[in-house]
Amino acid sequence: MNVSLDIYQTLAAAVAVYYIGVLLRLKIPFLRQYCIPAPVVGGILFAICNDILYTNGIWTYEQDTIMQNVCMMLFFTSIGYTASISLIRKGGSLVAKMALLTAILILCQNLIGIFFSHLFGLNPLMGLATGSIPMVGGHGTSGSFGPVLEGVGLDNATTIAFAAATFGLVGGSLIGGPTGEHLVRKFTLASSATEERLDPAISTEEVHKLEQAAREEKQAIDEEKRAGQSINNLRFMNALAHLLLAMGLGTVVSQLFVNIGLVFPGYIGSMLVAAIIRNIADYTHSYKVYQRESEVLGNLGLTIFLSCALMSLKLWQLTDLAIPMIVMLLSQILFIALFTNFVIFRFMGRNYEAAVMAAGTCGFGLGATPNAIANMSVMVERFGPAPTAFFVIPLVGALIVDFVNSSILTVFINLLD
Repeated sequence: MNVSLDIYQTLAAAVAVYYIGVLLRLKIPFLRQYCIPAPVVGGILFAICNDILYTNGIWTYEQDTIMQNVCMMLFFTSIGYTASISLIRKGGSLVAKMALLTAILILCQNLIGIFFSHLFGLNPLMGLATGSIPMVGGHGTSGSFGPVLEGVGLDNATTIAFAAATFGLVGGSLIGGPTGEHLVRKFTLASSATEERLDPAISTEEVHKLEQAAREEKQAIDEEKRAGQSINNLRFMNALAHLLLAMGLGTVVSQLFVNIGLVFPGYIGSMLVAAIIRNIADYTHSYKVYQRESEVLGNLGLTIFLSCALMSLKLWQLTDLAIPMIVMLLSQILFIALFTNFVIFRFMGRNYEAAVMAAGTCGFGLGATPNAIANMSVMVERFGPAPTAFFVIPLVGALIVDFVNSSILTVFINLLD
């Protein structure tokens, strides 16, 4: 039996898969504990069923990809819209230092992947598909860069990257808490902050900058809560207009890059244009920024995109790569454990806040920012507040890491192509 869905049927199936994931997350604590998103839960379950039906000759499945690509573009454009240079600058040297360490982390993840690819005699692009694409990038970056890798010669790249991203989500959550706890106990660290103040070990100037940024963020959230008691159609329309404008102009920018011979996902141009739109607003105040609405629209796009992308996985294609993938992914977990202990902790201050940041880095270095928040939340529940860590890690994970990761991956892909 051949099942082929058109665009509307694909969207309906994606919604059904998403809500199956929501239901399973409610019923299975393990899925909530490790912050595995509902689209991933439902999508992987569908992919497993598809694998069983296909390998037993019962059916073949195909779906439309138009809305999947549109939703991917919408999500990454919304990420670009969050890239406020003024907010990043207010974070001071700690944010800059963490961003630099994250860039080194991304670089090392890809070098490790490429090394093991050569060791197993595989396409070196396999190293990227098990490197920072699924590790730091997660499922969103896996779904966007997977087709790019397939286009330059790596078969089944999307399936490989999604499988690695799922592995990373669990792995990052498993090692984050133990890493932070080990550092706290080994160096006899303690929280020296209350909920109202930041780490006193930071310089006075940095404390002022971080306090100001946190205060402005809280004020913005409070204003959004007051304004968000009811849905404001005009604000959502304006946010959507900004994103659609960036998506349209971004295709022109992306084509310019293609014309000079660069290979990267199509969303890069849209991310850059969205960042420009955001920062012009920040510096000129000539028009408003609709941060909360753009995040909602982007998350909606991510939900549909992930559901569609995971539904299309062909798990039977991973059979021959099982052993190399396990070795490569375990190596990534070992690396992140060493990197957070010996680099993140030491360079971020060797104090309690740095230990919490190390635990958070395990989360977004192998999974996603929600995993980082979950890891840090466990730490502060046991050992006390860490307000600086809760400012720096989400800021780097949400505003900086995707730009840095995409840039480094673009260089690697064009070198290896």
